[in-house]
Amino acid sequence: MERLQKVLAQAGIASRRQAEVWIQEGKVQVNGQVVTELGTKVDPEKDHILVKGKSIQKERKRTFLFYKPLYVISSMHDPQGRKVIPDFFRAIQERVYPVGRLDFDTEGLLLVTNDGELANHLLHPRFEVEKQYVATVKGVPDEASMEQLRQGVYLDDGLTAPAQVKMIHKREEDCKIKLTIHEGRNRQVRRMCKAIGHPVMHLVRTRLANLTVKGLKRGEFRELSASEVAGLKKLLSGERKQKRQK
Repeated sequence: MERLQKVLAQAGIASRRQAEVWIQEGKVQVNGQVVTELGTKVDPEKDHILVKGKSIQKERKRTFLFYKPLYVISSMHDPQGRKVIPDFFRAIQERVYPVGRLDFDTEGLLLVTNDGELANHLLHPRFEVEKQYVATVKGVPDEASMEQLRQGVYLDDGLTAPAQVKMIHKREEDCKIKLTIHEGRNRQVRRMCKAIGHPVMHLVRTRLANLTVKGLKRGEFRELSASEVAGLKKLLSGERKQKRQK
C-alpha cells in the first residue's frame, strides 16, 4: 500500500505536489469514490484510480543522464520562456523530471527520471550522495585556501562539510580545481570559492554518485542501463546501512 499522491506522481501524470492539489480539489477517485484526504493509502496494482475522469496507467520507470548546457532552467517550465528540461526530452513518452537542480549558469550532469523513489533517495541529505565539480576560478588559491575548502568554509548558512579538493590546472590569472561535496546547499560551490577570495568564472558538474558525463556533449542525454540503475540503488542502500551502523 502506498500514498495516493505518491502513486499519481509515479504514474508520471504530475508532480507529487500537483497530485496533492488535485486530491484536495476532489479530482481523484479511488474505486468510484472521490478521495480528498492526503495520505490515503492505495494499492496501485488492485485499486482503480481516476484523475479528472481518466484512468491512470503505471509508467515504466526510466532514468536518463543529461548534460545540461549553460542557461537552461532545471525545471519543467519557466514563466520567462527560457529553455527548460522538457525541451530536450520531447521524444520521450514518459513524463520525466529533473532530480534536484543545476543553476542557470552551471552546466553538467543532471539526472532526469520518473522514478520517484530513486529521486527522493538521491536528494535526501542522509544519503550524502557525492557530487563532483570542476570550477574555473579567478586567481590561484594558495595551499592554505585549498585546505580551508577541504576542512570547511563558514557561509551565511553555517560551516560546510569537509570537501575533497584538487588543483588540476593553473595559469597566472585563473585555475581549475576539482571539488567533491555531498551537501546540496544553494550555489554552494560558488559561495565556497567566493568565501576564500577566488570567485567562480565557470562551473561544470562532472560526476554524481557513480555516474559521469563522459561521452556526452552539451544538450545530449542517454538512458541508464538496468545495471547502472541497480548499481546506483545498491550504492544508496549501502550508504544508508553505513549511516545506521554509525
